[in-house]
Amino acid sequence: MPSFLSSFRSKSRSSIKTEQSATNLNPPYVNGNGHANGIPTGMANGTGTMSRRKSSSTLNSSAQGSSTPPTSEDFSVQSRPLKSGTPSLPSRPTRPTLGIKSSKRYSMNGLASAGTNGSQTSVNPSSLLAPRVLSVSEGSWVHQQVLLIFGQVGESASRPLDGMVTVNHHQGRFPPMAWPVCDSYFKALVHLEPGWNCVRLDFSSPKVSSNSTSIPAHASFLNVNYLPLTQNPPLQLAIILGSDSSGTYDAMPDRLQREGNGLELAMKKFRMSAYLWQAFTGEQMNRHGFGRRCFRFEDEWAPGTLSYQDWATGEFRTQAKIHIIRSKKTVAEIRDLDLAQQNEKATKKGDLFGIAAEAVKDYFNVKPGQKQYVSCLFLDTHWDAKVKTVRGHAALGGGDGNLQLAIFGSHALQSYPSSIEEVWQAFGDCTRTDTTFVANDCNESGSSWEAANIGIGAHLHETGHLFGCPHQESGVMLRDYVRLNRTFTSREPYSTRTKSPGQRLVLQHDECAWHRLDTLRFRFHPCFRITIDKSINGDGSVQVWTVDDNQGGVIATSASGIAWVELFTEGDDICHFWREWPEMNNVYPRQAALIESELRSLLPKEKRNSRLKLEVFSAGGGKHVVEDFSQLANTKYSRVRIPDGRWGYRGSKLGYSQMQGSEPQEVILESAYIQTKLLVSIRVYHGLALDGIEFIYEDSTSQLFGKRGGKTGGSEFALDTRRGELLMGFGLRAGLWIDGLQILTSLGRKSEWFGKPNGGSGHTLIPPRGYTIGGISGSCAQWVDGFSLIITR
Repeated sequence: MPSFLSSFRSKSRSSIKTEQSATNLNPPYVNGNGHANGIPTGMANGTGTMSRRKSSSTLNSSAQGSSTPPTSEDFSVQSRPLKSGTPSLPSRPTRPTLGIKSSKRYSMNGLASAGTNGSQTSVNPSSLLAPRVLSVSEGSWVHQQVLLIFGQVGESASRPLDGMVTVNHHQGRFPPMAWPVCDSYFKALVHLEPGWNCVRLDFSSPKVSSNSTSIPAHASFLNVNYLPLTQNPPLQLAIILGSDSSGTYDAMPDRLQREGNGLELAMKKFRMSAYLWQAFTGEQMNRHGFGRRCFRFEDEWAPGTLSYQDWATGEFRTQAKIHIIRSKKTVAEIRDLDLAQQNEKATKKGDLFGIAAEAVKDYFNVKPGQKQYVSCLFLDTHWDAKVKTVRGHAALGGGDGNLQLAIFGSHALQSYPSSIEEVWQAFGDCTRTDTTFVANDCNESGSSWEAANIGIGAHLHETGHLFGCPHQESGVMLRDYVRLNRTFTSREPYSTRTKSPGQRLVLQHDECAWHRLDTLRFRFHPCFRITIDKSINGDGSVQVWTVDDNQGGVIATSASGIAWVELFTEGDDICHFWREWPEMNNVYPRQAALIESELRSLLPKEKRNSRLKLEVFSAGGGKHVVEDFSQLANTKYSRVRIPDGRWGYRGSKLGYSQMQGSEPQEVILESAYIQTKLLVSIRVYHGLALDGIEFIYEDSTSQLFGKRGGKTGGSEFALDTRRGELLMGFGLRAGLWIDGLQILTSLGRKSEWFGKPNGGSGHTLIPPRGYTIGGISGSCAQWVDGFSLIITR
């Protein structure tokens, strides 16, 4: 070969450098003087009338101890596969096949150089120190823009290593992010784009040699698919300002000088905290075996804030939208109202929740049937050092059906990270809290990283209430969020809360968690639906039926399936015991026997004879409460004698039977016990509610339940008796009374809605298998205010 060609080839090989490899991929770090290198200096480590639930995170609340977290036996470090019967996911695109030697455990053959952005044209030597992701399997499908991963470098037992793992995002379209490796373990957040993402992880350490070429010495790839679920309702994020607010929040003087405290930075911090909620929840759902399902945000195309490297360039990205809402109340009114709320003798508690609800409803133009989920931050929250309280803050979550709302204050906002680069540093910032300027919430925010835990975590707690979660015996819905930092870091610094030096190595079983019952609620929530979930047939209502003993005593039914039941003994205000029903082929049983002896066996011996309350949940999000299960299971309270000698059983009643003049009524259908009686039509009397229902037979006789009111002559629905059509059940809309009724037949036909079709809540009354309708029981005043079926064999 000519010498000049040899020289040319050698020169080309040695001069291959790309823009990315020339870029410093080492992470921003904090030097010994506490100043940040390559990051905003504000993130340097320091030197020092609706139903709602009130959180224990308010300043005047007593702190509750966090319960023991799940053990490593409960949740494996490896990600769990989807349950059996889950449809297989589409295979990802086939990558080019390369000649890779199989003799090395962590082979680097075929991995790309830093400048090729995933192309497989370069070959590296094998490395046993290539990062291994343990929490997310190769080819996983995820549904959130920022993914939390947990992994390991080398073998921690033999030679624990410290260093950094740099996350190089798909095609280099998001800046590289560096995360610390502690005793060979690391946690990181990965920004994803819709579709397949090829992410490269590079490990570097001063104690480990690396080559001097552009090819990373210790690197691995992770391929995941990000599928946004835009068909689900979003969780809206909103900042509420007083009508005369300047748009600033409390901050320490040194932080105020370094980074400011304006509205733009507040939006960045709130957005980043919301992505931490999402990353945490998605990982928790996967650990509980429900796949990587999670709530989504409303997105906007705007200058990106998730990487501080985008701030100067103004790079536009798709990210969560923060709505800015001006309240009609002034800053002074917001702060003064909350002083009343924090007073134990106050008569205006909850005013901040009402202020937020009014502002949100006006802003989003909330209408009946158009449910909104909104988590709000009051930016005008202020620590009043004179009276030692936080003004303009309330920790509340709940809703009225059309609006599910969570509110929290901004008193810890200064400690939040404002970008992904700042997350692990914010949770390691030991700057002491100076109560001359900012709050030490519940005396558990003595340092900056602990304040971030309380602010981000307690707001997540209220968002849990927004999604329907009550307080629990452990987890986020108790006060487990004081350990939220452990989800995102592998090492914990000194804690002023526990007066302990922190934890050198934090693994998954040491972390904050959602309780199992919270994840069950999320599993069936419309904001958490994924593409493989089957559509809910009918409504999600639950009905319970007392039947003869050989059928188990009580049967629960739901068109959407029975998912789980919670047990409460006398004096319990939170659930400690529950039973779940298995999911088979993505379907839950529509009928489940509630056997008292089996349920009581789940309780400790000293509580098995206690009064037992049940809450039965459906896969459609419905719930039915049984206040005294023993009384329900005792057939002498529910059974009624049919004239032919058989027993009938009253089902659970809808409506409260509390209207003025309400009187009990009961009708045993003659067609249920006289073979020659043929039911041919049903006439419904209604106006804006159900007045009565009349059963008409072939011999022109009839039976009336309720009264003949409302529309003159009522509305008649005829059965097709020539085809053997029978009455199967009813659809009802009910609250305090029966708003509307729909007739269901054995041929699958449904009548129109009689009465008010969107009043109250929806219910489906169909007898369990083996039973038929024997009659109607309930009560009637001006209209029907109580309704239940009588079933019989």
